[in-house]
Amino acid sequence: MPSAPQTPAGAGSARLLVLLLAFAWGLNWTAAGIALREVPPWSMRFAGSGIGAATLFLVASLAGHSLHVPRGERLHVMIAGFFNVAAFQVLSSFAQLSGATSRAVIIAYSMPIWATLLSYLLLHERLTGARRLAFLLCVAGLSTLVWPLVSRGVPAPILLSLGCALSWAFATVYVKWARLTVAPLANAAWQLLFGFLFIAAGTFVFEGFPRLFGLHAPTLAAVAYIGVFGVGLAHFLLWTIVGRMPTITASIGSLLVPVVGVIASTFVLHEHPTANDLIGFVLIFLAAACVLLEPAASRTMRGAPHK
Repeated sequence: MPSAPQTPAGAGSARLLVLLLAFAWGLNWTAAGIALREVPPWSMRFAGSGIGAATLFLVASLAGHSLHVPRGERLHVMIAGFFNVAAFQVLSSFAQLSGATSRAVIIAYSMPIWATLLSYLLLHERLTGARRLAFLLCVAGLSTLVWPLVSRGVPAPILLSLGCALSWAFATVYVKWARLTVAPLANAAWQLLFGFLFIAAGTFVFEGFPRLFGLHAPTLAAVAYIGVFGVGLAHFLLWTIVGRMPTITASIGSLLVPVVGVIASTFVLHEHPTANDLIGFVLIFLAAACVLLEPAASRTMRGAPHK
C-alpha cells in the first residue's frame, strides 16, 4: 500500500498519530498488568479482544472501509488470527502474570528478528549484514536477561514472552507466504474476530464462564482501555498511518512502544529493572531497530499488525 503524498500539515498530523499509537500500545501492557491483579488471564483477554474486535469493526464501518475477505483467503486469515491474536495475547498475559511486565514487553518486541529468521528459512529471503547483526544483538540481549534467572530453574516468564514474539513473527511470515490480497485493515479486523473466538473457547475450557463481575473501578478501567484503545482503535490508527506515511516511519513509531511500556511499568506498576534487565533491554531494542530501520525490511514487516 503506497503512502499518499504528504502536505506539511498532513505529515504533522500523521506523526502525531504515530505518537498516539506508541502510547496506545505501550500503555496497553501496563493496563494488562493492572487488570491481571484481579482478572484471570483468559477472562481478561476474552474481554479485551471482544471489545477490541467490536470497536475496530465499528470504527472501520463508520469510516467507510471495506471489510470483505475473498473466500479463498478466509482460512489463512483465521490461522493468522490464531497466532497473531489468540496465542500472542494469552502467552503475554501469562508472561506478565509470572514475571515483570517490562521484561515481557521487551522480549515480545524482539519479534522483528524472529520474523527475519523465519523469512530466511521459509521464504528464502536474503539475510543481510544488518539482519545478522540484529540476530547477534538479540541473542546477547536474551542471554543477559536469562542468565540471572537460570539458577532458579527454567525461566517461564522468559519462555512465555519469547513465545509471544515467535507466534507474532510466524503470523507475519505466514500472511506473506499466503500472498493475501485482502485489505490490511480488513485483515486486522477479521484476525481480531477469529482470535477472539479462539480465546473465547479457551476461556470456557480453562476458566469456565468469564470472571468479569464484581471488579474494582481501576480494573474495569484497565480492561476497557485494553479493548477500546489498546486493541480496537490502535489497529485502526496503525493502518491509517501506513496509508498516509512511509512504512519505515510507522516502524520507527513501533520502536517507541516498548520504550513507553517499560517506562510506564516502572512508574505505574512500580517495577524496578535490574542492571541486567537494562542491558538486555538496550541490546534487544538495538536488534529490533536494525531490522525495522533497514529499508528492505519494511516489505517483510507489512504482513501482520503491530501490537
